[in-house]
Amino acid sequence: MPRAVRSRDLAHADSRILRALADPTRRRLLHLLGDGEARAGDLAGAFAISRPAVSKHLRVLLDAGLVSVRRAGRERWYAIVPGPLREAAARVQALDALLSGGLERLGGHLAGAREGPRDP
Repeated sequence: MPRAVRSRDLAHADSRILRALADPTRRRLLHLLGDGEARAGDLAGAFAISRPAVSKHLRVLLDAGLVSVRRAGRERWYAIVPGPLREAAARVQALDALLSGGLERLGGHLAGAREGPRDP
């Protein structure tokens, strides 16, 4: 029987995803994988860093659930897992909307404060 998902588990998953997306190398890896499945060696060839460094970035993406890996003989093929990426994008959009609304309210408050006190 699957265990219940607790809010702490969700918060931990969100932080792993956001940390994974915070790095430009990992974002570029995701962009490259947007064209479809790719071998680790081919992905490493697109960067001016060592293959082990690219492997570490792929491991972070894998641990965050943003990519999957398939073994075919000695090769590892990576692919995007779209669900967590879509969820992360939705959460960031929701935060952006919240912040934008808050900033607009703050701007209105500050504009009112500059005009001086209102008569009751």
